[in-house]
Amino acid sequence: MLKYLINFLKFCLFISFGLGILYYLYYNLNTDYQAQCALDGVAAADCSLMAKIITDFKSANIFWVFMVFLAFTLSNVSRMIRWGMLMRNMGYPIRNGIVYMSIILGYFFNLFFPRLGEFVRAGTIAKYDEVPMEKVVGTIVVDRTMDVLCLALVMALAFAVEYDNLMNFINANRPADGPGMFSQTWFSVFILGSIAIAGILWKFRKNLQSTKFGQKISGIFKGLWEGIQTIFTLKKPILFILHSLNVWLMYFLMAYLCFFAFDPTAHLGLRAGLTVFAFSALGVLIPSPGGMGTVHWLTIQALALYGVGKFAAFSFANILFFSIQIFYNIIGGIICLVILYFLNKKTPLTNNSDISDVPDQKAEI
Repeated sequence: MLKYLINFLKFCLFISFGLGILYYLYYNLNTDYQAQCALDGVAAADCSLMAKIITDFKSANIFWVFMVFLAFTLSNVSRMIRWGMLMRNMGYPIRNGIVYMSIILGYFFNLFFPRLGEFVRAGTIAKYDEVPMEKVVGTIVVDRTMDVLCLALVMALAFAVEYDNLMNFINANRPADGPGMFSQTWFSVFILGSIAIAGILWKFRKNLQSTKFGQKISGIFKGLWEGIQTIFTLKKPILFILHSLNVWLMYFLMAYLCFFAFDPTAHLGLRAGLTVFAFSALGVLIPSPGGMGTVHWLTIQALALYGVGKFAAFSFANILFFSIQIFYNIIGGIICLVILYFLNKKTPLTNNSDISDVPDQKAEI
């Protein structure tokens, strides 16, 4: 009973964190919106940021929203093929339909609790395609290893392409009496400090590895390295890498194509799309439901680089976020649950895996 209570409290904390960030962002923007209305001579009764967001959402071009859905679907197809390659390489004839539905369910359950989606999609494969749970978890480690590498590539590319733009924005928004964030002095201190910290960690690495924290960090890096090595044991490693790149190319296109669904962003180009995508990807890393609030804030900051006002940027962030999370992941997740429910009734299983036992697994993803 205590275990379920703790999990419920964690769930409430997780949801509250995302909603809290989103509400805080909305509250501050609404205050500024009311002030802007006052300057423009608009009566307070006719000035509602929520009404503007709803109006902007309704005005979104359905065709381009559909194209965003298509890009997201293609990214999931590549993820399905990539993940399937890993399991078939171990000799398990998994079904693409089950793999695809498990991916959608992963997104769905991640909205309720961080990392729960990874356990759910592993449990789905273990149950419906009878693959040992520990084997599925191992493939997810490799799957996530490639995502980490691709995210690092996206960050590096965005930084290289928009370096001047990013630095001008950062320095323009720093405190007037503070040093430039990327001034020569700051950069030198950062580099020397990083080298010093790395040297200290290396010198005392044996002592650190004997601690629980050190073992966990060591295990993460070991898992990443083993995941990278596993890729080259596949029959078609190049195809695996190409599908990995396509997953993230489609993610980028989701942000770019959504520009055309909303008039204030329709003029933006590929470079802006890359920056918005990179910022929003960082927002998803923060443990809030699907990046709720964090994606919104970072998207607003990214669009500010290209002269898009914060109210319009907030509307764009809502169109992109809720189109995927509500209309795709939640509805899609429910549909997948219904399909798997009837499939389970028709297909007797020989193993004892049960998706309800998934959160009790001890493996680290």
